[in-house]
Order: sequence, then structure tokens, then C-alpha cells
Amino acid sequence: MSDSDKYPDDSGRRRFVKGVVGGAALAGVGTTGAAAINSATTSPGAGGGPTQAYAIENTAGPAPRGMPQIPIEIDSDGFIKGVWPEVKTVTQNGIDVKIAETDDYKGSGVTYSSAWFQYCGVQSYGGLAPDYESDNYFRADSGGYDWQQDAYSAGDKLNIEDFGDYKEWGNGIGRAGLGKPATGTWRSQDAEDTMPIQILRSERIEEAAQDNDWLAASTDQGVIAWLNKCTHFCCVPGYKQAADAAKFNAEDGVYCQCHQSVYDPFSIVQTLFTALPRPD
Repeated sequence: MSDSDKYPDDSGRRRFVKGVVGGAALAGVGTTGAAAINSATTSPGAGGGPTQAYAIENTAGPAPRGMPQIPIEIDSDGFIKGVWPEVKTVTQNGIDVKIAETDDYKGSGVTYSSAWFQYCGVQSYGGLAPDYESDNYFRADSGGYDWQQDAYSAGDKLNIEDFGDYKEWGNGIGRAGLGKPATGTWRSQDAEDTMPIQILRSERIEEAAQDNDWLAASTDQGVIAWLNKCTHFCCVPGYKQAADAAKFNAEDGVYCQCHQSVYDPFSIVQTLFTALPRPD
């Protein structure tokens, strides 16, 4: 399954967003076995089934696809929050259920849904319930980076002002100046389970958002975010956090130390997978 969501390598300049056609078409042309399975098996229950999501691309290792992107906004005080889809009630199999889904997110033409995050057990987390009460701000965890440990205590809201040196930042792993990261949590205040996230502020994201509708809608001031759960065995990877990442040419990517899956936060792709249903 290592090729289930892969695309041919680009020649020349990188494309930041790579498209994928609908599940039925993928299955019809036999692009990958996993895609055929995804389009043929629908999980019953709240919010389960074939799902297209935007994700940071999986480029190496056993992970079957990228990790899903979280659209973000920055408030007037500089605090960074993940945007939660619109909560509404729909009828499924004769039963009224609440879902979180936004059609045509900010005019991008993309349907953004909480189903993007329904894998690795996250579908059972309290924070993923459509009507879970949360202010949606990203909050610092114990800190995956020295700068973050100095700037925040666990639970503090992440603020754009603390990423001011993003064009120069480095920590001795890979190249400096690609962007400044932070780790944190989302929709996890007073919840039993923690939804880990990672954010990155980068000049490359700023540039890509200038001519891409989805990135213009889902990023802000060069900040991009994703749910930080490896799609292989659900470990928590890291951007420029592991010294041994260089052994796998992953020093400038998001690297999972468990089984050496690698993700590219500068390549945003559309993935097709079967979202697991939330408990009723």
C-alpha cells in the first residue's frame, strides 16, 4: 500500500497542490488498489465512508497517504486557530445525525469536513464530535522545540508574533530558513483524548497561496497546519525534530521515527480514503 496515494514525481518546479479525480473514476482506471477499495467500501455510521481531503503529501515510507490539513485563521490579536466545519443536522438511513461540513470552503470549491480527521482512533475523540464546545485555538503542548519551551507553557495559545523569525529559523537539523514550526493540540481542552497538531510558518506557503484558491483559503500569513497523526500506525511525527531523519533524506520534511514515513509540508495533495465512522 505504499503507493496508494502517490503521484508521479514532478519534473522542473514543484506543484504545491496536486489534484485527484473522484473515487469512482480512480477505481475505474485502476490507479491504485487502495483507491479501488476505498471507493467500493463505505463504512456505516456517523460520517464514515469514502472521503477526499487535502493533506501534506506522504513521500516515503509505509504510510498510505498524507496527513490531513487543518484550515486556519489568525485573529486580530495574532492568535492562531483551526477552523471547524459548519455543524448541521442531516438524515442518514432515516436517522437525524449532526455532521460538521462546509461546502465550497471560502469560495475554494472544496468541501471541508470533519471526516478528514476520522482515522487512527481520532474518530472516537471527544473533540471530534461536531458540537464539541471549543474556541478552536491551537494551544502549545510540552513543546517539541527549544524556542517553544522558552516562549510557552502547556495550554498557552500559539501566536503569530512568536514566529517572526520564520525566514531565518533553524535548529541544526536540515537547512535553516525553510520555516518555523510548533507543536500543539486542537479541540482538546477538557477532553479525555488529545488531538495533536503541528503548524509551520513558511515563506514557501505564502508564495504558493498567491495563486492557489485552496491554499489562499486554508492558510494565513504563511501558516499551514495539519493533524499530526501518521497514517501508518498513528504515531506522532515531527518537522525537523529527529536527528536521524537525515539517514532517510527526511531532514527537511516531516519524519515519523516509528517506521520512517516521510511527509512534505510544502506539497499539498488531495487524498482519497475511507473515513472511519464516529461512535453514535
